[in-house]
Amino acid sequence: MVYVGGKICRAVKAVCAGYVEHHVPSDLDPFAALNAQISKLKFKLKCPDLDHPQARRDYFVIDIGSAEEWGKLGRYTLPAKFKKTPVSAPAAAPSSSGPRVLYWFRTDLRLHDSPALAHALSLNPSHLVPLWTWDPHYVYRQRVSANRWAFLVACMRDVSSSLTALNGRQKLHVVRAAPGQVIGPLLKRWKIDVLVFERDTDAYARMRDAEVTRVAGELGVRVVSVPAGRTLFDSDEVVRQNGGRPTMSMSQLVKATEKIGDGKPARPLDTPKSLPDPLDEGEMDLSDLEREIGIGVGHGTGAISDQEPKFAGAGDGDLNAVQRTLGSDKDVQFSVGLMGPQKSFGVPTLEEMGIDPKTVTTPHVGGESAGLAVLQKYIDNEEYVGTFEKPATAPTDFEPQATTLLSPHMHFGSVSVRKFWWDVQDVLEKRRKEKKHNSIEPVNLPGQLLFRDMYFAAHAKIGVPFGQAVGNPVARFIPWHLQSNYAIDEEGKYHSDGTYTVDDPQAEEYFRRWKEGRTGFPWIDALMRQLKQEGWIHHLGRHAVACFLTRGGCYVSWERGAEVFEEWLIDHEVACNAGNWMWLSCTAFFSQFYRCYSPTAFPKKWDPEGTFVRRYVPELERFDKRYIYEPHKAPIADQKSWGCVIKGDGIEKGNGEMKVYPKPMFDFNERRQFCIDKVKEAYRVGLYGDDKRVKSGEWKKLFSYDDRGAQRKEEANGVFGGVKRRKWDEQDSEERDLHLGEEDGNGGEREERHEHKDAKEQDRGKKGQQKTLDAMITRKKRK
Repeated sequence: MVYVGGKICRAVKAVCAGYVEHHVPSDLDPFAALNAQISKLKFKLKCPDLDHPQARRDYFVIDIGSAEEWGKLGRYTLPAKFKKTPVSAPAAAPSSSGPRVLYWFRTDLRLHDSPALAHALSLNPSHLVPLWTWDPHYVYRQRVSANRWAFLVACMRDVSSSLTALNGRQKLHVVRAAPGQVIGPLLKRWKIDVLVFERDTDAYARMRDAEVTRVAGELGVRVVSVPAGRTLFDSDEVVRQNGGRPTMSMSQLVKATEKIGDGKPARPLDTPKSLPDPLDEGEMDLSDLEREIGIGVGHGTGAISDQEPKFAGAGDGDLNAVQRTLGSDKDVQFSVGLMGPQKSFGVPTLEEMGIDPKTVTTPHVGGESAGLAVLQKYIDNEEYVGTFEKPATAPTDFEPQATTLLSPHMHFGSVSVRKFWWDVQDVLEKRRKEKKHNSIEPVNLPGQLLFRDMYFAAHAKIGVPFGQAVGNPVARFIPWHLQSNYAIDEEGKYHSDGTYTVDDPQAEEYFRRWKEGRTGFPWIDALMRQLKQEGWIHHLGRHAVACFLTRGGCYVSWERGAEVFEEWLIDHEVACNAGNWMWLSCTAFFSQFYRCYSPTAFPKKWDPEGTFVRRYVPELERFDKRYIYEPHKAPIADQKSWGCVIKGDGIEKGNGEMKVYPKPMFDFNERRQFCIDKVKEAYRVGLYGDDKRVKSGEWKKLFSYDDRGAQRKEEANGVFGGVKRRKWDEQDSEERDLHLGEEDGNGGEREERHEHKDAKEQDRGKKGQQKTLDAMITRKKRK
């Protein structure tokens, strides 16, 4: 494996027993530097010219598996100046003279196939400290339900146990503080030589890691950020191979990845067989450090704001206050010291977060052990793997569900996405040799992983604006109800402050009833109740509820739905969540806004008996199948005989004898047409999120949109700060234009935007029956 400026050229893995890493300046194009040395990324490797002016570097390191193995290839003789002590792949014997290595776990809570951990061990460390920083940003500024906290805690405990199994002195050391504040002091306190972590291209993670890298550099600590552990392909490299543009279609993603290892990710690495010791107990103790940096024991949650990273748009308060069902006074996760109770560096408990464990209702269990067991169960079912087609899986299936449900494991890194890919590919190859039918990309299992990479690469390029409407260069701007409020940072960039404005009380009612599963449409309500209860719903179920909230009825901003998914999904990924919501709302990726999911016809196709609805909307359990999707049409006498009357808005629940289920909150056909007309008008106007008229608020005049004096709310916790006028309500539009006139530098995205616009104009005229969105995506089978 070759690392160039932190990027991977994977094909070299096929020709060497261990792996090679070349660290060169990050501004040097890795493939420009290597194209002359690697012929079509095949089985020939020559060394780069270290004397070339472009190849000047601060340091150059090569770690190889075995010179003898290289000799067997008969292709290459290793120059003496490149020779170094051989290193076996992921497991290395500890060296008393080796460096002290701090390994920072984040979204890689596993030991199998961990490129970053493999690199850390390849350094032959004298001591290895596995670290997790319990970051206040995620604790208070990201919406997380009790179900997802429970899944994360299970992942952390499992990987900690796995570390201990390899070395009785090892564990996951959890330090309770913001990384930007505490990692620098930890590096000094523990006399660390090398900090290693898996690269994370999420917008906040980039800011966090840049700050940590800066601090480490000032201390003389070497930092190694290893790419391509979280995704099949390095997202930054995908963007480069896509001409520096975000990947806005599957075809763009595929073309880009074909230039990286012929479109195949690296094979997964083995699990380490041993680990070096951590530091001794005395050196690990952080009691003095707590007093030095002024956090820890005696500092309650009121002092946590001093720890939080400066992230514009974060807002004030605790977005997860609603989750702390034991009371905010029970939230002691930071007031028990950097090392936690008994100075044990232990994983925080739900009780320490103020969360009652009884509120955890998901049946899905986190952790590498559980995740690998789930993966193996499906790999053993070769017929399932070979014939899997996502659009053909039933969104109404439960116990078991129709898909693998490995997505939360990939989010937390408890299952390697590369292992998932290659385990599936090995089954597909076996079936090909047996001349058995295999489904093809993008509807098969590997295709679903490619969709994930597509969103990750788009997010990696665009950053924070990818998850919001204003400032987003690839998202069409549509004047939905319940628009987000924004803060502006020192660079003039817009960031959602976590709140929205209630411009229309009816839209707010639609939103709340949608979230709470009381729309009066049983299919939608069943899905939303399953989401809240289990933290997961099927891909096509997500399509249905997202379409319903945005362009298929409610005409509410996709950002509101994305926030609910952020709160409730156990597999929430910023990139995939925002990407899917833009897709389903037809603001990006997909433009056929006239195709909507019917809340009655669509589920009938999958589940004519209504078994799914009866499971998650039990008040309708006894209804005849003729009325299960439209219970308001049942005669009142039948409603009473079946133990549930249809009336009201869902607030009234009835009693033990007679339940109550709400009437539909609107006429679907009328609202569907209303939304189509609104979206069509927005397409005609042609604004995108980074347009200065969008940033300034001038769009309100274009669409006769009036939200002056409207109430401000937050998705999870309700009313927020009463009535508040925004900056764009208080400034003259001419002044705003002058202030924002210079911010229009997205030429690459704009060029692509026009290409998509032409395609969308053609799509708009097409007619036909409703189809699932996945079924409408086509891709030529690779030869």
